[in-house]
Amino acid sequence: MTLTADIFKQLEVYYDADNIYYQTISAVLEATRRIDASQRLQLILAQPKTELIVNFPVRMDDGSFRLFKGYRVQHNNILGPYKGGMRYHHGVGLDHIKSLAVLMTMKCALVRLPLGGAKGGLNVQPYDLSPDELMRMTRRFVSALGENIGPEHDIPAPDVGTNAQIMAWMADTYMNLQGQDGRFEGLGAVTGKPIDFGGSHGREKATGQGLVYVLEELLPAMGFNLSRLTYSLIGFGNVGSWTARLLNRLGATCKAVLDHTGAIINDTGLDVEALAEHVNQHRGVGGFMGGDAIGEETFYKTPIDLFIPAALEQMVDLQQAQWLSCKVIAEAANAPLTPVAQRYLEEQGVEILPAILCNCGGVTVSYFEWQQNRRSETWDAEVVDARLKRIMCDAAGRVKAAASNYDCNNQTAAYCVALGHLQNIYNLRGIFP
Repeated sequence: MTLTADIFKQLEVYYDADNIYYQTISAVLEATRRIDASQRLQLILAQPKTELIVNFPVRMDDGSFRLFKGYRVQHNNILGPYKGGMRYHHGVGLDHIKSLAVLMTMKCALVRLPLGGAKGGLNVQPYDLSPDELMRMTRRFVSALGENIGPEHDIPAPDVGTNAQIMAWMADTYMNLQGQDGRFEGLGAVTGKPIDFGGSHGREKATGQGLVYVLEELLPAMGFNLSRLTYSLIGFGNVGSWTARLLNRLGATCKAVLDHTGAIINDTGLDVEALAEHVNQHRGVGGFMGGDAIGEETFYKTPIDLFIPAALEQMVDLQQAQWLSCKVIAEAANAPLTPVAQRYLEEQGVEILPAILCNCGGVTVSYFEWQQNRRSETWDAEVVDARLKRIMCDAAGRVKAAASNYDCNNQTAAYCVALGHLQNIYNLRGIFP
């Protein structure tokens, strides 16, 4: 019996090894063996503290009503208030959100933020809604969540399918629900807001920027020169497009991109600035004139130094892994590889830089925004970038050292670093009462 199955047996909870939540928590719990973690820590982390499901009606533009289902999962808050994105996507479900909440706990612990892990979302295709419908749905969602979110308790942020405008609606709704006394403090109830409404410089590019800082810190020691690096991407939304633009400013070459609209290639390098404009207008890379359309297999088989999955979870299974022709994978998306794909790639000698390190720039700059709101300050972009770089490079160094100390892969090393910090705090605080 695996450690995870044993833990869930103790909790008297059904365990399904093929479920995305159990796949995620299995990787975390197996890492607890490396640090000789207590049974107490294993039990606490095995299940979220709170799983909230809300159902609420929204009036549509044609006068009809539609019922929406929303989720907010609060996994752990030993380090501070819960923190995590709000996702609007037709694939959102409870176990999916639970998995992402666990990863948020790990990210915050890895980079030493005084925040816990949470995640939320709505099962919806946001592009099918008008702007007014999107606004009404968002406001009703915040109203349904009530006191389960707030600047001292749980702080939402953007994720897949949400943006600064949606965060502005969330913040405004929360502030109005708090009444006059809570209006000022309520600004910090949501991060990822527009700069004119309490947002932070650098937040839009934060996840991509954090990933690039990690690559700058780790790739040279692996023998790569970023000015000659070739790479390909899955996904060209906020994270993928910013990663590409920042890498290309360092001289790297983006050869191929795949998303839900198709795949494109340019052996001499795609113009990623032009591609970002195309995606903003057409919601996908399909039809971009600066590259040739290719099939999925050709995309994966394109030889590159670095492969960056920057879309959704578990998009790369064994078949895609067997096609891949790369030396390093940087997980810009959360859990983009299935467990079997990850094992295969590691057996082939591919270096995998884990998501909880690579994509924690977003939550880090969200933390900066929260600090600025609480202090009534606005930091210059240069200050934000400098602080982000220091935090990301320090975290990368801790993961590199742990991989050597524990003789393990980078994902396990990152979990070991995060778990060690959590265990230390639990040992210091104890369990109340």
